[in-house]
Amino acid sequence: MNPVRLATQLALCALLALATNACAQEPATVPAPRAVWTWEGPSYAMLESPAAADEALAFLQRKRVNVVYLYADAFERRNLIEQQPQLYRAFIRRAHVRGIRVYALLGSWYLHTERYVLPRHQRKAVAMLQRVLDYNAAAAPAERFDGVNYDIEPHLLDEWEDATRPRLLLGFLDMTAAMMEARRKSGQTLEIGPAMPFWWDGIALEWRGVRKPVSEHVADLTDYIALMDYRNRAEGRDSILSHAQAEMDYASRIGKRVVIGLEFNPGEPAKLSFHGMPEAAFEREAGKVEDAYRGRPAFAGFVFHHYLGYRRFVGDPVPAAN
Repeated sequence: MNPVRLATQLALCALLALATNACAQEPATVPAPRAVWTWEGPSYAMLESPAAADEALAFLQRKRVNVVYLYADAFERRNLIEQQPQLYRAFIRRAHVRGIRVYALLGSWYLHTERYVLPRHQRKAVAMLQRVLDYNAAAAPAERFDGVNYDIEPHLLDEWEDATRPRLLLGFLDMTAAMMEARRKSGQTLEIGPAMPFWWDGIALEWRGVRKPVSEHVADLTDYIALMDYRNRAEGRDSILSHAQAEMDYASRIGKRVVIGLEFNPGEPAKLSFHGMPEAAFEREAGKVEDAYRGRPAFAGFVFHHYLGYRRFVGDPVPAAN
């Protein structure tokens, strides 16, 4: 064979081998989104101090947290979203420039919002959402909330007992339906979802003529669920994956999404939280969850409870000045 021709063929074979190998490689996986619940005090501190906001957002970027659930209701006799909406506008602009989305976090121990499931208080739940809707309607696109997460937990009520549990959960569904109706009337498409305990999938209720698990009623009503799946191992019995299975399966069937909520604060029993474990151990367990749900559109990543607890967990506490 002509030496030149042979060299050309060998070069072509080498190029073909390289191309085939490149095509055979799996595409790079995109890490699952990470969010963090940010409660009253830290949220107000970020809103009122540009320096605190920049420091917090830089921390979130370092830890690959790309969604912040920012408290957006009254605290210590002030309600900044009503009284000083420019503070929210400035913070959300800052976050968006860094590629971080901002959800309005509604619900508060300070306001005892667990009572909002009671008929006489449900108008307050609609009013707190309406303030967010009104804010977004008046804000420029770069200053708007990207979504809403509401954390209203009827099981915190003193009257939560086996006998009263169905009534309180029905109140939660009625409250949620009223909030979603307020969104519909506003003409906005802001996505809305609750924080929900994983064990609601074990409670069946009839609501509006349909009997099914409470978790399924909630998924039917809302855009997504932030599932409070507080366990510190991914696999096996009594694990993150086992407790999320029903919600993930149902969300997949109806085209909704589930964010897996994880705990980082001290608590008993120890299985509830990653507190006290190495960060590397947490990342291994989170990686197992991502591997299990890779390619499933219903999986919308993680949300961490909560901003201060997570910062302590990773050994990067909030500076004293903040």
